[in-house]
Amino acid sequence: MGLCLAAELAGSGVRVLVVEVRESVEVRPKATVLHARSVQCLVRRGYGGDVVPVEWGTPAAGGSVAGMSAAGVSAAGGSVAGAPVGGVSVSCGSGGVGVASAGVGVPGAGVSEVGLGSVGAGAVSAAGMSAAGGSVAGAPVGGGSSVFHFGGLGGLVISAPVGEPVPVVRCVQAELEVGFERRARLAGVRVVRGVVVTGLEVEGDGVRVVGRGPWGVVSWRASFVVGADGARGVVRELAGFGCRSWPASARALMGWVRPSRVGELVAGWHRTRRGWVVVKEAGDGGVHVRTLNCSGGEVEGVRGRPVSLGELRGEVSWIVGRDVVLGEGRWLSRFSDFSRVAGSFRRGRVLLAGDAAHVHFPVGGQGLSTGLLDAVNLGWKLALCVRGVAGEELLDSYDVERRAAALRVVESTRAQLALMRPGVELDPLRDLFGSLMREGGAGGLGQMVSAQDTVLPVAEGSVSGCEGRFLRNVVLRTGRGVTDVVGVLRGGAGPVLLLAGRSGGCFVDQVRGWSRVVRVVRVASIPGVDCEALLVRPDGYIAWAADGGRGLDAALRAMLGPGVCGGPAGPPSAGVRSAGVRSAGVPAGSRRVAGSGTRR
Repeated sequence: MGLCLAAELAGSGVRVLVVEVRESVEVRPKATVLHARSVQCLVRRGYGGDVVPVEWGTPAAGGSVAGMSAAGVSAAGGSVAGAPVGGVSVSCGSGGVGVASAGVGVPGAGVSEVGLGSVGAGAVSAAGMSAAGGSVAGAPVGGGSSVFHFGGLGGLVISAPVGEPVPVVRCVQAELEVGFERRARLAGVRVVRGVVVTGLEVEGDGVRVVGRGPWGVVSWRASFVVGADGARGVVRELAGFGCRSWPASARALMGWVRPSRVGELVAGWHRTRRGWVVVKEAGDGGVHVRTLNCSGGEVEGVRGRPVSLGELRGEVSWIVGRDVVLGEGRWLSRFSDFSRVAGSFRRGRVLLAGDAAHVHFPVGGQGLSTGLLDAVNLGWKLALCVRGVAGEELLDSYDVERRAAALRVVESTRAQLALMRPGVELDPLRDLFGSLMREGGAGGLGQMVSAQDTVLPVAEGSVSGCEGRFLRNVVLRTGRGVTDVVGVLRGGAGPVLLLAGRSGGCFVDQVRGWSRVVRVVRVASIPGVDCEALLVRPDGYIAWAADGGRGLDAALRAMLGPGVCGGPAGPPSAGVRSAGVRSAGVPAGSRRVAGSGTRR
């Protein structure tokens, strides 16, 4: 989701311009589920409550957060200590181009260290669960389990650890997009709508994007381009990305309808020997309906053709084996199980995210979550590169981490579709899966669907059991009081070094060269982790642990690349050109980045 990425970049002090093909956020019903790992990451980035409707459960008994301050780490939408930084453009979800340009500010020098006995310049934010909709007490709250489905079979239990939000969040994608756009605008993002991308050309250390809008031809030159322009977007093809694809073997229709007779379509997942009809109450006298026909892929010549109410009625009637009368319909569309994953999510200065990078059959509620995890993974990395405090090698890890995740989602959805095929020969397999889920023997499926089983690649030879894993939201006690992992990470622009106990002076020395990027936070202990120091990424994953067998300075060099201690990179800015009118110049030493939005 491009607007999430724009908010991430702007929240790190990067000025952003978003260009969208749509005139407004599309209200057509799309995704309605966010899974656990995406919610956990978004809460750590500061989007809980006003953007993502999280629930934390019943507060646990314990202490309070009295005496904590919000100094140091800026909340999302604020700025990093020092001048505003960087320039990135990102686009949101439906087609267009985003361009950004800005200067690079220099945060204060020295290691910002939150101590146990005394607090330095970078005090822990009192955000945490209290700011995200819960409460920080003597112990984390929340967690628990939600019941979901797998391949149309109910009873899949998805659990989250204590301290995390409930694992399945019901939400409306359009409302999320509005929330991310609001957050992005508050952080200074400029959103320009009604522009279609028509050209893309790499020019030395930048990329020129050409578009067409209501005022004619426009162009921007930027340091990077992010294609978040959806499954049918143009950036992927213009930039020459190769793809791996799986042809369609089933076809589907969807839309909002108002049945002519009461009880004509009952809410639920309905399987017949011809396919599936999935019905969900809309709350306005109508229902959302989806059909699944497994007799073959898309019919020749229908791709892109509008769906009529008569076509949807005929498909529903054929699947259920009786005449179904539909009196009204809107937002009718067609889709299939065609799947595609780009061969790389980065080609030099052009990157892909969301449906532009990966497409899969929309079952299991994984699409929206996967796209948002792309944005959370890429946002902090691209921001550091644009600010000139990290090498571009950091962007390669985005490709490695997120492409593997996308391939896994494709495998999961293809497996679910296999279970949904209506043949009687699959009944024993469905019975087996159903009994395993009811009896708790399919816990790994819940972790996979919710992406909570994700372990990131680690350095060769690492012996740590922590590196590459997600740090759950445990209570952390600092010299200023009680906080939690969410509170420490919320809104931060770079990694955090957690030091347990009063030792760790050697680690502080090793991190000084990266003081523009890394914050140091001293805590009494890290519950559940038998390690004296952890380097935690802004998205909550552990990049380095003291028990891994390599030095912190080596880990920082591998992550951030050479020259991290140097000044801002990039040539003097020439400004952004739009429709032949030169925009206001930007500070010297800036870098520009363009991002493309989603085409539907």
